[in-house]
Amino acid sequence: MFIRINPRSSTPLYEQVMEQVKELIAKGILESGEQLPSVRDLASQIVLNPNTVSKAYKELERNGVIVTIRGKGTFVADASDRKLDLKQLEQLRQQLQRLVIEATYAGIKKEELTQWIEEEFQTLKGEGDRNAD
Repeated sequence: MFIRINPRSSTPLYEQVMEQVKELIAKGILESGEQLPSVRDLASQIVLNPNTVSKAYKELERNGVIVTIRGKGTFVADASDRKLDLKQLEQLRQQLQRLVIEATYAGIKKEELTQWIEEEFQTLKGEGDRNAD
């Protein structure tokens, strides 16, 4: 598993771990049922305090992104087990609203923003290089 931490980022370290695990899953690099490194192993790989990685894993588990099976390890959850509560959905919608406002302020047209979103989805699915031909 390949995770990069930016210690200078304003995003807390545990959130960086969470975001990157979700990104690896969204890109299909990590698949349902795949085992993740133990907290200690991941902490040593990315040079973080194990408590930080543990916090990230606990939040990911609380959100249904991963599951921990006592004595066996931590695994990527099935897509059907992933859940966002209403508060998280509302936060996502607010982030989108802020993005649309910023884009509009910067003079970016709806069509261009929509194209960017399409490109991001293609990148997640590994189709991003096709447009480079």
